[in-house]
Amino acid sequence: MNRQPHADTRESIVANAIGEVVGELRLVDVADYIAFIRLEHFACLSDLVDSAAELYFLPGTLRLGHGGEAHVDWAGSPRIVLDLELRPRGVTVYFQLTLVEDKASVVVNYVSFEKPNDDPQHNTDLLQVAIDRARIRRTVTIAATR
Repeated sequence: MNRQPHADTRESIVANAIGEVVGELRLVDVADYIAFIRLEHFACLSDLVDSAAELYFLPGTLRLGHGGEAHVDWAGSPRIVLDLELRPRGVTVYFQLTLVEDKASVVVNYVSFEKPNDDPQHNTDLLQVAIDRARIRRTVTIAATR
């Protein structure tokens, strides 16, 4: 598959958007990921992703896609790959999140726009705006002065 010129920018947007969720996902023991994936308990994985995302995104914005992979051998650290979908209004991003010992990475497989534009940069900007609108942000109350 040939990578499009705008793919790196979109991967960066997705990676930055889910950074806090990745932190939540890292709170789960790697043995649990391995067990859920090997035993094909994908509903349990889906619950983990939903729980991690609920603090940062509107419901249904980030969810488990078709499952995941657990790469474990005697020689190295485990590597967990989760198929995820980021679905802010108007856009769907299909991507893989890879978790290893001390880092994480994102590979975007496909981006679908409800109303795509002929200009890829416009679509990339639309992706950023859609993700920003799907975020849950803490509101700060400002006391009125008299």
